[in-house]
Order: sequence, then structure tokens, then C-alpha cells
Amino acid sequence: MDSKKKQEGKENLILTGFSFTGKSVVAMRVSERLGMSLFDSDHEIAAIAGKSIPDIFAQEGEGHFRDLERQVLKKACKRKRTVIAIGGGAIVKPNNRELLAKSGILICLEAKPDTIYQRLIESQQGEEAVARPLLEVPDPLARITQLKASRQAYYATADWTVYTDDLPLNDVVKEVIHGYEQTTKRRGDERYVVSTPIVVTTQIQNYPVHVGWGILDDLGRRMRQVGLSGCANIISDEEVFHHHGARASESLRQAGFDTDTCLVPSGETTKTIDTATRIYDWLVERRTERGHAVVALGGGMVGDLAGFIAATFLRGLPLVQVPTSLMAMADSSIGGKVAVNHPQAKNLIGAFYQPHLVLTDASTLSTLPKRELVSGWAEVIKHGLILDSSYVKSLEDNADRLASLEPQATVEAIQRSIAIKASVVGEDERERDRRMVLNYGHTIAHGLEAATRYQRFLHGEAVAIGMASSAKISQRLGLLTPDKVKRQNRLIEMFGLPTSCSNVDRKRVLQAMELDKKVRDKAVRWVLLEDIGKAAFHNDVTAKAVDSVLKELVTD
Repeated sequence: MDSKKKQEGKENLILTGFSFTGKSVVAMRVSERLGMSLFDSDHEIAAIAGKSIPDIFAQEGEGHFRDLERQVLKKACKRKRTVIAIGGGAIVKPNNRELLAKSGILICLEAKPDTIYQRLIESQQGEEAVARPLLEVPDPLARITQLKASRQAYYATADWTVYTDDLPLNDVVKEVIHGYEQTTKRRGDERYVVSTPIVVTTQIQNYPVHVGWGILDDLGRRMRQVGLSGCANIISDEEVFHHHGARASESLRQAGFDTDTCLVPSGETTKTIDTATRIYDWLVERRTERGHAVVALGGGMVGDLAGFIAATFLRGLPLVQVPTSLMAMADSSIGGKVAVNHPQAKNLIGAFYQPHLVLTDASTLSTLPKRELVSGWAEVIKHGLILDSSYVKSLEDNADRLASLEPQATVEAIQRSIAIKASVVGEDERERDRRMVLNYGHTIAHGLEAATRYQRFLHGEAVAIGMASSAKISQRLGLLTPDKVKRQNRLIEMFGLPTSCSNVDRKRVLQAMELDKKVRDKAVRWVLLEDIGKAAFHNDVTAKAVDSVLKELVTD
């Protein structure tokens, strides 16, 4: 994609942020400085409704206001070379975020709750003070703090953030213009690809996922956007840090973080409680406090291990996932499952612990060994097979581009995979029901890994064989036609993944499966395909059927 096309439709400057961060007045000043048109969405809504925003809320409710807001945003986003100020809650809606991202460069004006509260009080001291819903509560500051926290993940999806607490108006205007120019410049760089951020929404926490090519340098800035500051403890493996540690560390330092690094050996055998204990000792020596962040820089093993550390040290440290393997990008960094292995089974000791932020720079995949890269496509393929047949078709059509890591295609594929998983996690954060669909192929995969002591197969290789086995079981139960089994396996093989293996002790595989986390009442709850893009749970899979399929695909 050439730079002109990349900048097309990105001419507008859109200001978002909480109430009393200065959006309207800053938008007016910026439009004057840049010679651009001005559009204030709240003013437009009030004009259409013939009444003030507080009156719309009071008389017709927030739902009606949001409908009007959507209409006005559609109108605003058709404009060119315009500074657009939007309401503080507009960015929460996914369809609004997508619309805004396509229309222009989004800049967030930030301020601390105390600052916002003080500005709110000052606004009521004049004779023409307007009724403010934020004041119509017993504790306005607590209300501001709670509401702003609920929106922070959405504000953190902005292309740039300006912190306004201690800045005079003219300096805020200069910073906004600087952010606009810097973002425009980056979007014209062929080495830089960015997609619309995804916000993972759970009952416990909302957090942004940034996906792009060449965005690792944004790590520190993105961490500040979600409210993190102070100390950042990087946990990484030796190989990953060799390639990407300097960039990550420098980004954190540039953003004002005090950083230190703990390196562990590469490989799944590192992910143990003994390793965790050594990292706890390191954190104790560093006098780590509860607000200090843990940055997981690496693949799935590092993400699981560092996430487990973050979840358990001081009863919880802020976690930032920076996945550098395809497996971690598409799957394990999303959803908050963190763990270490037990000698008898994988991930037996763990927790559900959501990150504050996920930053996925697909360009880091270019440093992976080929086998590691190939392994990662298993989870990507899985997401399509269980939930999205059109995504399966896209993977089939773009297999060559993806195998060669063409930046635009790779970013789009990873983002779509993440979006599928995020939607499932949002419905079932703690894997009580719906989320278990993501375990397609994993029952046998975990058995294979445990039976070979995590030394024979990469996780994706085991998942690929597990999916091939599960599809065979689906066929034997009359759920899936032979042609669709062949289509699944052909796609798996197109990406260089195996669909069978040899020299594995099947008895040990079956024993490990009995300890699998998906076992309920001593019976494995199987995820099977009923069609391409459609999975379902089954408890009626007999041991005989499993053994028969394993004999065919997993030979001694």
C-alpha cells in the first residue's frame, strides 16, 4: 500500500477525552492555527435537538442522546480537513471507534480526576453556570474517578495523548498539533502499519489491544495512556530480549519509566513454579511496589509466566503483554489466562488475570525461527475453524502472503484473530462455558505435550495434530463430512503444520488427557466441529473413539 493511500481519509483531527479536558476550546484554537474547519459534535447535537445536552439526558435519556450522537458523528466524519471535537463517551461504542479511525487522527486530551473535579467546580462559579449531571451525586469526585476509569481503555486507543493537567492552553494546542503532525508522518511511512485498536471488555477490566507493524517504539507512550507510570519490570527470555529488548527499554525510558529486566531461558520447560520463585526473589530485591508494572516481552511462555508473576506478587501488579510470537499475538496474550506447568500436565497452576494493555508489533515475527512462526498459525486457523468460516476463506486465499509476512496482510489477519477471541472472552471471562470453545484441538494437544515432557512439540504443532484428531472424531460421530475434514487439514498443511505424528506413547497421551482442565465429572468435555466455522461441545465421545483416532494419527 503506497503512502498516499495510507493517508487517504486521515486528514481530520479528532479530539476525544473526558469532560473538562478542554476539547471545545482546544479544537477552536487548533482549527485556527492549522486553517482547518471546526466541528463540535455536542454543539451540533444540541442544535438538532433544540435543547442542551443536560436537558436531552434528563428528558429523553442517554439512549436517545447516543442515537443523535451517532448521526452527528457520521456527518462529521464525511468532512475533510476538519478539527472535530467529540463527546467524552462517544469513543466507547465500537462502531463509533471504527468510524473515527477511518476518518482521521484521534488525539485524546487527558487530565487527572482531581483536575477535572476542580475545573468542574470552577465552571459553576459564574452567573451563567449550566447544570452538570456530574454534580448531581453525593460525591462528584468519586463519580468522576469511577466513570473515567471505566472509559480509560477506550481513551487509550487514541493515536496520541496530551496530558493537560499542568499545561497552559497554548501549550496544549502546540502538543495537539505536534501529535497530529507526528502521527500523519508515521502513517506515511511504508515501514509502519497500524490497525484500529480492539478493546477487550470483561466484567473485571477493559483493556486496549494495539496491533500494527513497527509499533514497538510506542510501548512507553501506550502504557502511559492506560494510566501506568513509575517503574516497569520487564520479564523476557534471552533470545527475545536480544532482538527486541533495547527498543522496548528505550521506549519505556523515553516515556519516563524506571526500568529493569529479568531474563529467563527460552522454552516451555522454563515455565515452572521454581522459575516463578526466582523472579519473586528478584522483585523483592528490587523493592517492587503494588503499582509497578510487569511487562511480558516474549512469546506464550513468557506471557504465561510473567502474567502468573503479576497475578500473584503483592496480590497483583499491573500487567502489560508485549507478544513477540504469533502464538502469543493471536491467542495467549488475550483473555487473561496465566499459568505455570506442573510436571504431570500443562498450565495446572494458574489464574485468570487480565492485562492493562496488549501491544502487538507484528514486525517482531520476522526474527522468529521458521518453525516457531509456523507453529503460531495453528491458533489463528483454530479461531476461523470454530467461529468464522469467512475468515477460513481469507486464510486460504492469503496463505502465501501470510507465510511471507507481508505487513498489511499479516496485521489484518492477526487483528481479525484477536477480535474473534476478544468477543468470546467478553462473553465468558473465566471459561465457565462459552470460552471453552477456544479449546478446539487442545485436549489432545496438551496430552501430546505432557506425554513428551514439553520437549518434542511446539504448542502450535500439537494443536494442529489435536485439531486433525478432533475433526476425525467429529467425522466418526457424523458431525462433519469427510470433505470438510480434508478442507481443514489442507488449510493446516498449507501453513506447514503437521496433521499426524509418530513415535509417541499413546498411553501417556491418554493419561495426560485425564488431567486436562476441560475434564468435568471425570469426563472430557470435547470441542468438536459441526461445520467449518461452527463448533459445539460434546460429552458423548467414547474412549474407544478417541483411541481409534489416536491409533490412526499418533503412532508408537
